[in-house]
Amino acid sequence: PNRSVVLWNVMIAGYCRHGHGEVALQLFLRMQEEGVKPDKVTLTSLLNACACVAALEQGIHIHSLIIARGFESDVFLASALIDMYAKC
Repeated sequence: PNRSVVLWNVMIAGYCRHGHGEVALQLFLRMQEEGVKPDKVTLTSLLNACACVAALEQGIHIHSLIIARGFESDVFLASALIDMYAKC
């Protein structure tokens, strides 16, 4: 995997784990601005961040990214999607 994706994943997951979902979502915007494509780990962490802060619109956007990237059959992403929609 691309090192820059791994570093972004660590930062996003860390902020999410410590209750800073908004910051995690802002980091994702920066990640996109820098042209780094999210992987399954990124998207799972972002769905968790959306669930933590009840960010339904961002969660729907991430869901569309999952579909666009062809990741919809991933079990971890499917679980995170269910959790996000249930909490939002």
